[in-house]
Amino acid sequence: MSEEFDAVVIGGGHNGLVASAYLAKAGLRVALLERNDSLGGATQSTVAFKGVPARLSRYSYLIALFPDQIRRELSLRFETLSRSVSSYTPWGEGGVLINRNFDEESRKSIDDFVGEANESANWESFYERIARFAAAIAPTLLQPMPSAAQVRSLVGDELWREFVVDSLSVTLQRNFASDLIRGIVLTDGLIGTYTSAQEHAANICFLYHLIGNGTGEWRVPKGGMGALVSELTEVAISSGVVIRTSCEVTELRQVSDCVSISTATGDVITAKVALATCSPTRLEALSGIKAPPFRPGSQVKINMVLSKLPRLRSGMDPARAFAGTFHINESYSQLERAFAESSAGEIPSVIPAEMYCHTLTDPSILDPALAEAGFHTLTLFAIHTQASLFEHYHDRVKAEVTRRILAGLNSYLLDPIESCIATDSAGRACIEVKTPEELEREIDLPRGNIFHSDLKYPWQEAGDQRRWGGETEFDRIFLAGSGARRGGAVSGIPGHNGARAALERLGLTT
Repeated sequence: MSEEFDAVVIGGGHNGLVASAYLAKAGLRVALLERNDSLGGATQSTVAFKGVPARLSRYSYLIALFPDQIRRELSLRFETLSRSVSSYTPWGEGGVLINRNFDEESRKSIDDFVGEANESANWESFYERIARFAAAIAPTLLQPMPSAAQVRSLVGDELWREFVVDSLSVTLQRNFASDLIRGIVLTDGLIGTYTSAQEHAANICFLYHLIGNGTGEWRVPKGGMGALVSELTEVAISSGVVIRTSCEVTELRQVSDCVSISTATGDVITAKVALATCSPTRLEALSGIKAPPFRPGSQVKINMVLSKLPRLRSGMDPARAFAGTFHINESYSQLERAFAESSAGEIPSVIPAEMYCHTLTDPSILDPALAEAGFHTLTLFAIHTQASLFEHYHDRVKAEVTRRILAGLNSYLLDPIESCIATDSAGRACIEVKTPEELEREIDLPRGNIFHSDLKYPWQEAGDQRRWGGETEFDRIFLAGSGARRGGAVSGIPGHNGARAALERLGLTT
């Protein structure tokens, strides 16, 4: 069978849905092709444990970068909720609590832990400067890419030097006295990126985590990530997008002024433009467009359903400690040591990790009976557990990594986490562990890299003349997923920008 469309979008994750909705709203006849039998990709919600009605955001879980502009332009009825607590970091018999609205309690928590009054002032000054940087950069993310010189002019030489020229390691050591406070800040430079604080890859990751909507606030998706997928799907369908699931693309070729898309069922679809929201690695396999080298994924993801929240040795109320990001063994020196050990091919002796409880902010993902009984979900993200560690003896390494992660968590708990995990209808513990290898197999993240490729600064650098960040060597094929420039995270930005690039190629405007 052969069909023709104005545009074909490959991949039905959030970026594919965003791109297809924009294209259809511009009047194009659009097809979206998804190889799985359901939409959502990494942003799906799933009942992961048999007989336990809790819809988990299994692979991604918080939102910071999804722009309010996209919500308005697509008329998305999707709500995100603020967490009352930004983070809690237990240490010894105490800890550091940072509220979302940095307040007197937050100041006292930092200064009491460090033992001096300057550290909370250092924190406020540092994040005020980051806020100014973010406010300048955020509006450019949905516009044609500015040059590095233009961005430097926007933020000023001082901020440019601090957050772009100097390594994050240098910046943190200049600003903070405490090893633990440095580590709390550093984690935003490591989530999703396998790097040391001394490499500028950490600067780039840090900026992406802090510039969302000009505030960088990480918000909870009400109803879970699946609620975002449902709303985007409804908007795409109502805009006229033809959605086909269980439709695997096997080849993508530009022929003269059209693109030919072949599927596993032998069908051939032609289009004026094609947008691929898969990884650059997958796009290379489909089209021959060369993918750049990239760092391996280094995160292990653990999802749990708890029958109760564990008590903490520090005495902190668990309903507050787990409401924000709960840092586990993430001091600056622990993070750097874990990276060094992992780089040497060893499982880190102490594995840094962080976690949060979705249901403390949004219990709607639980069946009411579970919520009433005090059940909760818990999501953990371990750092510096790179893909190559699992290449040999995968299951044995996975078991040991899991043991070390849970041991690290338990060192701060009065109730071992194992005693709090619910059981499913077959009597099995409600805990699942996803390694980089499994993330690649299940949702096609290359070597488990959650950004599809190495993040780049969200502006043009030397030699990069792309206008929107997803242009390829073929002028009718665009990359519109996390591996595009200004991609990564749950943002919809590369979907929007890929659609804008395609519309411009067709001589249309949004």
